[in-house]
Amino acid sequence: MAATTERPNRTYGNWRRPRTGGIAGLGLAPTVGGLLGLCLVVLTMLISVVAALVLGVVLVLVLAPLAIRDRHGRTLMTRIGTRSAWRGTVRRGSHLYRSGLLGRTEYGQARLPGLAATSRLTEAQDSWGRPFALLSYPSTAHHAVVLTAEADGAALVDQDQVDTWVAYWGDWLASLATEPGLVGAAAVIETAPDSGLRLQTEVTGSMSETAPTLAKEVLQDILAEYPAGSASISTRITLTYSGAARPGHPRRTAETMADELGVRLPGLTSGLAMTGAGAARPLTAVELAEAVRTAYDPAVAPLIEQARAQGGTNLSWEQAGPLAAQESWDAYRHDSAYSKTWCMSEAPRGEVLSSVLTGLLAPHPDVARKRVALLYRPHTPASAARIVESDKRDATFIARDKARDTAARAAAEQAAAEEASGAGVTRFGLLVTATVADAELMPRARAAVENLAAPARVELRPVWGSQAAAFAAALPLGLVLPAHLSLPALIRDNL
Repeated sequence: MAATTERPNRTYGNWRRPRTGGIAGLGLAPTVGGLLGLCLVVLTMLISVVAALVLGVVLVLVLAPLAIRDRHGRTLMTRIGTRSAWRGTVRRGSHLYRSGLLGRTEYGQARLPGLAATSRLTEAQDSWGRPFALLSYPSTAHHAVVLTAEADGAALVDQDQVDTWVAYWGDWLASLATEPGLVGAAAVIETAPDSGLRLQTEVTGSMSETAPTLAKEVLQDILAEYPAGSASISTRITLTYSGAARPGHPRRTAETMADELGVRLPGLTSGLAMTGAGAARPLTAVELAEAVRTAYDPAVAPLIEQARAQGGTNLSWEQAGPLAAQESWDAYRHDSAYSKTWCMSEAPRGEVLSSVLTGLLAPHPDVARKRVALLYRPHTPASAARIVESDKRDATFIARDKARDTAARAAAEQAAAEEASGAGVTRFGLLVTATVADAELMPRARAAVENLAAPARVELRPVWGSQAAAFAAALPLGLVLPAHLSLPALIRDNL
């Protein structure tokens, strides 16, 4: 009798949020500022004790908001700044958007609001002759392409095959670090109710007039019952490149980027085949406009499917946005729907299995449309080595006798060792958007998302005061949020 050995489940982990070394919970910049302030207080005492006391109180009042953090790691200064910025947004009326013939946009267009307002959409062909949409942002000199994939899913698949897919997905992400000019990537998984129009079109077009009566009745029953409660799942991957000027080279235009990316797309889509993404291909301009239009106005989804069956919508980018949108502190109303977006404040601690996000990605009966966006920013090999070594030094400086600090130092040391052996380094984030048709359904959707986050071991928090920007960032638009911040990312990382 042959003996069988049970293979242990493969786990994943060793991700951590980078922190700069500081004193008393402060970042590097406040720590340096605090030390300089203390020196100034000491020197002031030689002149006047009262002036030194006043200066010391001012120093404490400035540093205290930077040292007080909530459970999501946000400082009091950040929360004060967010609230102040939101009040300014409301005062200027920037939280309201009106387009169309009676709106404020030019030529009666329905352009996208907010961060994507200046976007331009063109279409080109790759080296395989496939048309692809190229989304350009003149303000940041970014250009994005969107790929659509038919994911195989993990149902009835051996764990060995799932582990292979995960490994190839990690290799594909690591390979993005060597992509010239790539500044960001995103994988967007969207679940939505299936109207059944595609099934109806397929069955009706294939039904023979001479078919038996029983077969026709069975097909009619299928058309009537199958769409009820079913959901469609779409997977889109966005790659964002920088077209900024380089030493000796001018700023690249959309036409130049289309020629460069058209050569790379076949290799990128072929690499996704081994990750479980199935047959990947680039989205066309009309398909991208339809996807964005449906996200802002879910009520038009059946109309778009019906128009596709009759020859196509020919929807332009200038008509892909909402006719009306209104942002509030904790929600976002757009055309026929209401949405709320959460962001990940902490990744799962410790080690997790490959199925950790299955529940969060799956359809839920209390959420009409759910969109989960995994945002990536791969680092080049040169910057990756510098980052992990700096992170290792900071973790060693911060570490005390606490168990969490000790684990963070061990994780930083392991990351440095893995990078030295050839592993890639990628910053990642997660956005979750829940969309419902009625505001009264939002409490149930909010509870559903928060309940799904617990098994996924992901700490989520609502994006207070930036719901419109977060909604756009969770769409396959190629937005790289750090490039749109008023405060440079270098300063934010050191606070």
